[in-house]
Amino acid sequence: MKFGKLLIALLSVSFLFSFNGCSKKDNGPIKIGVILPLTGSKAKFGTMEKNAYELAKAEINAKGGINGRKIDFAYEDDTGKPDVGRAAAEKLINVDKVPMLAGGYSSSVTFAAAAVAQQYRTPFLVNTGSVDKITQPAAFNLTTKDGDKFYIYRMNPPVSEYASGLETMLSQVIKPKTVFLIHENTTFGTKGAKSFAKTAGKLGIKVLGTQAYSSGTVDFKPILLNAKKVKPDMVYMISYVMDAAMLMKQARELNFQPKLYVGAGAGFTMPAFKENAGKASEGVFSATLWHQTLPIPGAKAFYDNYIKKYGGDGPDYHGAEAYSAAYVVANVLKRCNGDYSKENIKKALDKTDMMTAFGPVKFTSYGEKIHQNKMTTYVVQWQNGALKLVWPKNLANAPIYYPIDYKKIWK
Repeated sequence: MKFGKLLIALLSVSFLFSFNGCSKKDNGPIKIGVILPLTGSKAKFGTMEKNAYELAKAEINAKGGINGRKIDFAYEDDTGKPDVGRAAAEKLINVDKVPMLAGGYSSSVTFAAAAVAQQYRTPFLVNTGSVDKITQPAAFNLTTKDGDKFYIYRMNPPVSEYASGLETMLSQVIKPKTVFLIHENTTFGTKGAKSFAKTAGKLGIKVLGTQAYSSGTVDFKPILLNAKKVKPDMVYMISYVMDAAMLMKQARELNFQPKLYVGAGAGFTMPAFKENAGKASEGVFSATLWHQTLPIPGAKAFYDNYIKKYGGDGPDYHGAEAYSAAYVVANVLKRCNGDYSKENIKKALDKTDMMTAFGPVKFTSYGEKIHQNKMTTYVVQWQNGALKLVWPKNLANAPIYYPIDYKKIWK
């Protein structure tokens, strides 16, 4: 009987020390959970972001870590599926006992994981998932006044704001009169298409049609032929990388030549888009959240160091988001003064105000959102096999290529 009571007491003490991921007396690494798609159709994005987290981790630890302690990331593969992402969050919180989550790529997976984080009152720093409701307390049965009860924070802009930079370029320079929308039928794609339709209305651009497709589609020609029939000035696409490449390759095969093709970020800024679309990638515009030539301290250094370590054509904004998220996590932990409880981490997140290689990070409230970072968005264009920043003009590293001579670039 005495032994049983002693065992219960020991287990209780062990639980108390492990509940928040680490104790004040612990000198080992501070482990933070990161949820990313490392296998499946979105693995290219997840791999880039994991590489960026690891690059940042090495730099942070080389500079003394978190007040003398190393930082470490425990990765869970969400495979691009909401139910797997939900299970990943459960494991990291309840088994690995991490005091904080980070990551979150696709919107549907991120929202599912965020619901778990909210349930267990675990701070979650989202770096990519963009559907608006992720930072809307109402989606979690809270109100905008419940900031002290809301544990979700987001670095990147919501999808409804992705086209803000593109909006000014279209209104001031190209001025298309009509558009056809093509999007994947995910939360990100559907919400993004609805948001851009509103933008088009504001700019006086007539929407001639909207067509959704399912993930895994390989034959886009029926959709493209429908778009070609109505002769839009612009085709606006919301797709992940392989879909984006297939859309443009098949558009080239059909000799479908609107005045411009525009992507909503996602797959259109990835190096793999150019690799798979080939000549069909030339001239394609895309909204973006970052470019290595922007006058942001550390942006070019991150880009160069990533290539030095991992090779390839370098990271796009997804890598910059993840790299900078790691630095935000480190900054937050340093300000916790050794108390890495979930509530103390949340308080530190609330007070975050810092510059990163991705841009400034400060969580604010507006509209129906709280704990949302406000950012500028930009426009890039594929020119001669390179992704060039073309808007805004005062920050561009290349002029806009327009009108586009498809006979020349597609031959």
